[in-house]
Amino acid sequence: MTPPKGKPKYDTRRAWAEARKLMWEHRRSVGIGLVLMIISRASGFVLPLSTKYVFDEVVPGKDVRLLGLIALAGLAATIVQALTGYALSQVVSVAAQQAIARLREEVQGHLIRLPVRYFDSTKSGVLVSRVMSDPEGIRNLIGTGLIQLTGGILSAIGAMAVLIYLNWRLTLAAVIPLVVFGAGLSIAFRRLRPIFRERSVIQAEVTGRLTETLGGIRLIKVYTAEEREKRVFGEGVQRLFRNIAKTITGTSLTGTIGLAVVGVIGVIAIYIGGRDVILGRMTIGSLLTFGIFIAMVTAPLISIASIGTQITEAFAGLDRIRELRDMATEDQEDAHKQAVPAVVGHVAFEHVSFEYEPGVPVLRDVSFDAPAGTTTALVGSSGSGKSTMISLIMAFAQPQQGAIRVDGTPVSDLKLRDYRHHLGVVMQDNFLFDGTVRENIAFTKPGATEEEIVAVATIANAHDFISQFPEGYETIVGERGVKLSGGQRQRVAIARAILADPRVLILDEATSSLDSESEHLIQEGLRRLRAGRTTFVIAHRLSTITSADQILVLEKGQIVERGTHHQLLALGGRYRDLYNRQYQLEQDQFINPGEEIAATG
Repeated sequence: MTPPKGKPKYDTRRAWAEARKLMWEHRRSVGIGLVLMIISRASGFVLPLSTKYVFDEVVPGKDVRLLGLIALAGLAATIVQALTGYALSQVVSVAAQQAIARLREEVQGHLIRLPVRYFDSTKSGVLVSRVMSDPEGIRNLIGTGLIQLTGGILSAIGAMAVLIYLNWRLTLAAVIPLVVFGAGLSIAFRRLRPIFRERSVIQAEVTGRLTETLGGIRLIKVYTAEEREKRVFGEGVQRLFRNIAKTITGTSLTGTIGLAVVGVIGVIAIYIGGRDVILGRMTIGSLLTFGIFIAMVTAPLISIASIGTQITEAFAGLDRIRELRDMATEDQEDAHKQAVPAVVGHVAFEHVSFEYEPGVPVLRDVSFDAPAGTTTALVGSSGSGKSTMISLIMAFAQPQQGAIRVDGTPVSDLKLRDYRHHLGVVMQDNFLFDGTVRENIAFTKPGATEEEIVAVATIANAHDFISQFPEGYETIVGERGVKLSGGQRQRVAIARAILADPRVLILDEATSSLDSESEHLIQEGLRRLRAGRTTFVIAHRLSTITSADQILVLEKGQIVERGTHHQLLALGGRYRDLYNRQYQLEQDQFINPGEEIAATG
């Protein structure tokens, strides 16, 4: 887990624009919140102002009636303040949670429409953090944070007006430390912003590593790597701790300075205010009221330190979300591309070259033609380019040179959502969602009937084992299908692909996890499925592709042989070598272990 390179950039202008957009979308709740806040803060002025009249008029004049009226006014103001405070928290808190939920939906919806290349280069834990953690900060914009900040500023302005009315000289002397404190806050927030932004980056990396660890827990236990994973995760947690410690230091320092400012202002008020009372420039009631209102000015400024850091963190989260949303989705890239109402299934590669990293070619000048309804098998050693060709057919990537045509049109000119509606795929690593068997089979056709689901499961030789489960098709398969065996997962995936009724079918090691009996039965089902569809098959078991219309043998990203099974055997080249080697391995599996030991003895 390496630290991020360089300091993350913070775009204040863009963050403010995003904040304004959010507040405008929730302007009704924010507006109601501001009104309630103003009423609450205004009612909070009643008791402090009554102090002056109590000590300057009620006590000297012994006016019990006026004292009662002031007390009633204070009680009424307290009730209003309590009620508006409660209503404020209810209105803005609900609005904030609604905004968080909506933003998460929007970010996730945008994220899953990004090109596959983005997911290939970004950890899933980082993406989870973008969707779940970054929107949390906006509670401080739509919720109580920003409204409290606004209320604090308005209260400070109102209190300042009262202070000037009471004693403008004393107010001027007390304001100087506040101005210095405000300037210090501005500098502190400017330095804290990049730290908050870096914190989310680190937290996303730590979350990503934890996600990987939990996903690979079986591998970790097999190789007794628990301590190693604990150490790697611990390093990330310590980086996160150091980042948080920096922000704690910054916010604590601003709070401490704020308390010091309050103390300095208190000293100024005691000395100058006491002197003015002695000289008759100020009454005792005015001095006591001044002390209360100076606290009403300083308290919001101190609270700004904590609220301000929360809002700064929210801006950093919005900035990261905006970075993600600025990335063009596949739909945006396809906006002006050709619609695909139907696909016949004629696929052709024309001098295709591809590389993931510049200067490291994976495919080199690959050309072949797969007429509609035919089966093309891809054979070769690991790393020869088979999976890359499949990825290009599914339009997960685009070739650097050449073209891939479907029914005569380059795939790069087609709307990918339309094109992929005509694809069906069974991958080597079959992914199942944590749901029921029925939901996983019906994933490609959510409205499928019971008869359709059972029919495709029967073709895939899955119906029998599904029926033996106590819950049948309602059986929960677990995360990534962990409650099913490898062969069972593969048969469910095959049934899912059959239900999609694709024009172009891709089978990537579709029978690799099956025993010989199940493989034979599924091959019959796949043979019926392939009828009338263009099929591409990657298979290490060469016995499963003997009926293919053409077999392409790849080595180092190039097609070195092509033809039918019998043609390639007769050719006596690379395919014959692979076939003989595999045939010998299969024969060795049937040797009686006892005989083998006797022979070697």
